[in-house]
Amino acid sequence: MYKYKRKLFTFIMALASVAAIAIPLKAEATETENTKGTPENPYFITTDVTYTPFEFQNADGEYVGIDIDIIKAIAEDQGFEIELRPLNFSAGLQALETNQVDGMIAAMSITPEREESFDFSDPYFEAGTVMAVSEVNSEINSYDDLEGKTVAVKVGTTGANFVNELQKEYNIEVNQFDDSATMYEDVIAGHSDAVFDDYPVMAYAVQQGLNLKFPLEPESGDVYGFAVNKDQNPELLEMFNEGLANIQENGTYDDIIDTYLSEDAEPAAGNGIFGLLAANWKDLASGLGSTLVLTLISFAIALVLGTVLGLFSASPNKVMNVISSIYLTIMRGIPLIVLAFFIYFSVPQLFNIQMSAFIAGVTTLTLNTAAYISEQVRGGILAVAKGQLEAGRSLGLSYNTSMRKIILPQAIKIMIPSLINQFVITLKDTSILSVIGIVELTQTGRIIIARTYSSGSMWLIVGVIYIIIITILTWLSSALERRLTND
Repeated sequence: MYKYKRKLFTFIMALASVAAIAIPLKAEATETENTKGTPENPYFITTDVTYTPFEFQNADGEYVGIDIDIIKAIAEDQGFEIELRPLNFSAGLQALETNQVDGMIAAMSITPEREESFDFSDPYFEAGTVMAVSEVNSEINSYDDLEGKTVAVKVGTTGANFVNELQKEYNIEVNQFDDSATMYEDVIAGHSDAVFDDYPVMAYAVQQGLNLKFPLEPESGDVYGFAVNKDQNPELLEMFNEGLANIQENGTYDDIIDTYLSEDAEPAAGNGIFGLLAANWKDLASGLGSTLVLTLISFAIALVLGTVLGLFSASPNKVMNVISSIYLTIMRGIPLIVLAFFIYFSVPQLFNIQMSAFIAGVTTLTLNTAAYISEQVRGGILAVAKGQLEAGRSLGLSYNTSMRKIILPQAIKIMIPSLINQFVITLKDTSILSVIGIVELTQTGRIIIARTYSSGSMWLIVGVIYIIIITILTWLSSALERRLTND
């Protein structure tokens, strides 16, 4: 009878853990049943996070740029509602392919390869790929000079495809990046010798004071288009084309282009560390808040799930041991970034549901952190003298009661330092979630860099913020450990 109760309790706890993750997904799935394009159920449009001047965040925290202004103008003209889902370019493509979003506008070149997977609108912009080098570089003046050199490209872009073709003729090493600002800084820092990107993007960056120059003229232009998944949302594509024609006719389109590409475009260069702090402290505070919220929620859930799995692992029951072992093997074997992509892109596709980036982020951190907490719980339990449990059982206490009253109170004191350390690790792991569009502290830094091109100062600021938070947590850990030791 005792074994039956213990197995039943274990099953209920496992079921509750799964339900805690599954219920939010079900709630979001019901949203897709409403009519699209309304305020209650807008079209989800993904865009790049940092691709100035086509999409970037301004000093007020609003997403602006040629692409953003165009899609908003078209939505207003055609009378439908949109919600932006900014992602890195390659992640945006995956989101569109898996129907996590309804459309994508991100300076996306219309190519035959992409037309096999996506349906495109009429072209809304023409631009060509161009090569840039550092202002102090006098060695590279043609493609022939790239022989044996290193080139920076952005993943999934036309520039990357152009370099792939050059590699057939020249011996070129390629460094790949997810955002343009970091790619440019790699060249300025001397890690890469040249960079390939769309001409308007780099021309805007140079206009803002970036130390790059163009040794060659841009290649013949590619055309950009708004994309939807193949055979999906034809009505959205039709409204985009109609709206584009209207805003081109009434002059709105020309006004948008002039805002960002005319000689009178407003500079957005950085002003040093203190200037960056003064101008962006609200964004940094918001990013830090997101980091802490993600960490606290994920760690709290992981603590429950990890404790259950740790008890499974320390249990004399072989079935529980196997369950815990399988979970640990899977979760510790999957890189966190792969797990994030799987949960955000693959799970919704497999179960035909919508999932917010926040839910996906919390789920990712929870599943990953629980695996490590379970080992810490198991280690804490095994660190308690074996005779303690035997003494409890000899006094007539059940296994569960002995664990709860005798073993766990002692194990918790042993586990405290490890758990605080795991909390710090989880806090730092939140930076990986920027790949699925969560704007936490690290992603906030990237967004500010894309606007100001002040990477050195901004990464110093972000690093100091992390050090301050982690130092406070370490101090709290030491104080708590001393208090428990003295009790």
